[in-house]
Amino acid sequence: MQQEHVIYLFLRRLRAPMITIVVVYSVSILGFVLIPGADDQGNPWRMDFFHAFYFVSFMGTTIGFGEIPYPFTTAQRFWTVYTIYATVIGWLYSITKILALFQEQSFIRLLKHNKFGRRVRRIRESFYLVCGYGVTGSRLVQRLYEEGIKPVVIDSDPRVIEAMETDQIGLAVPAICGDAADPSLLNTAGLRLKNCACVIALTDDDHTNLAVSIDSKLVFPERQVISRTESPGTTANLASFGTDHIIDPFNIFAEHFVDSITRPYRFIVKDLIFNPHHKVLPSPHQMTEGHWVVCGYGRFGKALEESCKNQRISMTFIDPDPGLHNAPVGTLEEVGTEAETLLLAGIMNSVGIIAGTNDDADNLSIIITARNLKPDLITVARQNLAANKPVFRAANINMIMEPGRIIADEIFVLIKTPLMIEFVGLLRLRDEPWTRELLQRISATIEDRPLDTWTVDIEAESAPAIHEALQRKRLVRVGFLCRDPRNRERELPALPLMIKRGDEYILLPEPQVRLQPGDQILLGGKASAEIFMSWITDNQNVLRYVRSGLEAPGGALWRWLGGRKRRRKVSSSADPSKNRPVAD
Repeated sequence: MQQEHVIYLFLRRLRAPMITIVVVYSVSILGFVLIPGADDQGNPWRMDFFHAFYFVSFMGTTIGFGEIPYPFTTAQRFWTVYTIYATVIGWLYSITKILALFQEQSFIRLLKHNKFGRRVRRIRESFYLVCGYGVTGSRLVQRLYEEGIKPVVIDSDPRVIEAMETDQIGLAVPAICGDAADPSLLNTAGLRLKNCACVIALTDDDHTNLAVSIDSKLVFPERQVISRTESPGTTANLASFGTDHIIDPFNIFAEHFVDSITRPYRFIVKDLIFNPHHKVLPSPHQMTEGHWVVCGYGRFGKALEESCKNQRISMTFIDPDPGLHNAPVGTLEEVGTEAETLLLAGIMNSVGIIAGTNDDADNLSIIITARNLKPDLITVARQNLAANKPVFRAANINMIMEPGRIIADEIFVLIKTPLMIEFVGLLRLRDEPWTRELLQRISATIEDRPLDTWTVDIEAESAPAIHEALQRKRLVRVGFLCRDPRNRERELPALPLMIKRGDEYILLPEPQVRLQPGDQILLGGKASAEIFMSWITDNQNVLRYVRSGLEAPGGALWRWLGGRKRRRKVSSSADPSKNRPVAD
């Protein structure tokens, strides 16, 4: 459809130049046919249409010519002069119109849309449609690209798309500038393609995110949709249309903050999962219980109040306009950058301060002023602009709230290891001693490296070796997955976190747990362990080695002979039980 639009617009804009060229050439050719000439003997001769067309064609392009097939008469040379000027003027007019067309922004946009649509249609693997390439979208797309997951990007800011195209990632990621709420643009971006695995709405406009989610669910109700939201009303609307995951960064951070105070070990585990490179509070034993001063009562402050209310965490709020934000009684009407205001809010008797305004300069000023008053305060700050990241890092703030990072990390985990979200939900049911043991086991596994997570599904497509072994009634334990296929006496740097078996969940399964067909195993560890683990899940010989220590040739004939040998051994056994799992 876009190709037809380009051709239609091209022909419509060049209609006058094309007519001009056709008329000039027609008149010129007709003149050479009608004007009489003479052959080399002086006899009358007239040029036919083919010779006239041939002569005008190379003469009109100013290539140069000779008088063919005989020298011209005076009348023919007079007509040639006219034709030269007419064709040159006609071509100059046409070329000027063509150049003007290729400089029109509407035509350039149409060409880009056409190119973008072709790139999307050429994608054969599953891809993820990301609407919004701001701080959140850029971080998410970068992580997806590094993981080998194909993203497609829509953003309304042309400067963002131009910057992306000049970056290395722009060569591999199709991107287009436009309104993501436009259904035709969504269709061009692959919304109706079956290999579009997920639609992610990350724009800073709730209405646009809602429109994207609705369009996607109407086209393919079973397709996964993830949307960012910043208001309770939009959250309710997104839920009513069946949006699979609705992410509010302020609610997520408020939950993380409460966990850091009441469940520090659970907080550290979650932080390792969602953001392996993020630095958490210095120690889970740090004194965090007590009074807190919060500067800013917008969406951030409301989320904090709601989460802390259930945990009975004492807070004093400071806001420049409490009435506008419907702040609670006792809120001080100031910004919080002044020492007098902080002293009035009880900063000297508080354990920490939260700078949560929508202005980064104010937040940094609040932190510095509070630290001057009480150096041992726990500091929490909201960072609104990604460009200010170095400044916030230099301020040595204990916890930095970055809405873009929070949303991107949450969505990345949803995409890469959906089972992890269920695991994090089950963590809420566990006490701190259990979570502390989990943290110790994770730390011993990954040492000082980032935590990587992945899932192994015991299915014929994803784990053919294990699935085939289980079909043959052979014993496969979860501990076999964590043995080094190069030396089974060594352990891979990986830890089974959970097994999902139907509606049953087995947290931190012991190595002796037997696997069953259909099991979903969530694992965490170093990234290198996933590569070696794929040898075990995909290759029968490697699986045989980690199970029994025996190595065998890998051909089909040798496997058949080995199977016959084992069957003879079982038939001659004193207890020939056919249903008992067999080890090689």
